[in-house]
Amino acid sequence: MNTQPRIALIGECMIELQHRASGDLQQSFGGDTLNAAVYLRRELGAVGTVDYVTALGDDSFSDAMCQQWAEEGLGLGMVQRLPGRLPGLYCIQTDANGERKFLYWRNEAAVRDCFTTPAAESILAALADYDVVYFSGITLAVLGEVGRERLLQTLIETRRRGGQVVFDNNYRPRLWASVEAARAAYHRVLAEVDIALLTEDDERALFGYADSEQVFAAYPSMAEVVLKRGADVCLIRCAGARFAVPALKVDKVVDTTAAGDSFSAAYLASRLKGGSPEAAALAGHRLASRVIQVPGALIPK
Repeated sequence: MNTQPRIALIGECMIELQHRASGDLQQSFGGDTLNAAVYLRRELGAVGTVDYVTALGDDSFSDAMCQQWAEEGLGLGMVQRLPGRLPGLYCIQTDANGERKFLYWRNEAAVRDCFTTPAAESILAALADYDVVYFSGITLAVLGEVGRERLLQTLIETRRRGGQVVFDNNYRPRLWASVEAARAAYHRVLAEVDIALLTEDDERALFGYADSEQVFAAYPSMAEVVLKRGADVCLIRCAGARFAVPALKVDKVVDTTAAGDSFSAAYLASRLKGGSPEAAALAGHRLASRVIQVPGALIPK
């Protein structure tokens, strides 16, 4: 791998509203691949470049997003601004145990046309030259059928040119017309994935796998499979070897939003810097344990 890798993360950032116990709403921004991009940039330090690939509107919220991303060191050259469109919005409601419920307003979000605009042709062509392309199950859902097919062809070309494809499964049933439609979309891209960062509960919900062994058995040819299991031991299969890395315990969980995204970012950053799978999982646990003690998706630097 290039010592200064070029990394692109594809997906959606939304307006985030945190519903506080007082009844107040705290506004910020978040989205699974955007969360991962920010944490990846922070974890990599001076190593490589991290670009975010999405579509936004021409409104003030979209302006503020781009400003925040630039301040975090993310590249904006692959961000489309679509006139008259808006980003999606979601609200986080958190219970006394730190578990969260999401309410979404995203059906007309600009990202749904990310790969169907005239500008998408040059963006997709450029993606194939990146060292790492990262996307998620939510990316698959919001891009739609045409966008997914164009993404798939780009993943194939990326790997042909020597790049790596990284996938976080992040299955959200409400984003899909049916579980069968989601399964079909996932199966089409999983064959082009090098590193899979899988949440075990999502694998159970989507494919019905009974346990971790069934998950690993489902991806026999994948180079690296990381099974995220919340507060339980993280399981990894890499180059034929197996690893189990315990999570770090915290005294009080405040908000589990972005726990998996931050784990994935720190894991990938460690691997890109030459860390072993065990060291990478420990880095993932370390960052996630900090994130879940702070409200919202992105903790202060």
